[in-house]
Amino acid sequence: MNVETLRGCFVTGTDTEVGKTRISAALLHWLGERGQRCAGYKPVAAGTEVIGGEDVNEDVRALRDASSVALTDADVGPFQFEAACAPHIAAALEGRTIERAVLLQGALALATHAECLIVEGVGGFCVPLGRGFDSADFATDLGLPVVLVVGLRLGCINHALLTAAAIRARGLRLAGWVANTVDQGMLHLDDNFATLRGELRRRHHAPCLGMVPRLASPDPAAVSAHLDDAALRTLFGVA
Repeated sequence: MNVETLRGCFVTGTDTEVGKTRISAALLHWLGERGQRCAGYKPVAAGTEVIGGEDVNEDVRALRDASSVALTDADVGPFQFEAACAPHIAAALEGRTIERAVLLQGALALATHAECLIVEGVGGFCVPLGRGFDSADFATDLGLPVVLVVGLRLGCINHALLTAAAIRARGLRLAGWVANTVDQGMLHLDDNFATLRGELRRRHHAPCLGMVPRLASPDPAAVSAHLDDAALRTLFGVA
């Protein structure tokens, strides 16, 4: 198994707390419902809580539960840290080092069990992970098409266009984007969405893969219902 044979996507966001895990889990649900053996991978995760006597990162657990193959939390998240802060800081607090090679090895190991990987980044696109490398470097190592989650709130247009430009600058394909409603009371939400859709298409040929409203129960099935089935079939090569 090598990176050239990886299939799936790398999910990044315009910022932290914009819904990357929600969208990643929904993509896993969508794939599983169409008979795909799929695995979620969030190799770097900061912030755990004790549940049932074990340290749990809720994002890692969400991706594990949404995957259609049996995985452990360690499979999904090899580098989990207790402190909910920038990952290189969280690692330093524990006297640990995030190893770039281990991140890639974890993805390749999962790919031996699954046809499709949904790899979720940490924070935004260019978050430092260790000495001399960041999350954008890891995305480049994988070479997967990128799905951008745009949190709909004030400032999202600038954040989305800057992130899209950074993705392209790394030689990666921005395969599409998902609008996730963070601020339901955002002024001129529809106009902002229309601008994003037009500019990301014009500048990067990136289609909108869905527009997710605020949901009372944002479970993977509910979120996936707001994704574009035809666009996802094209992205993942599902008939």
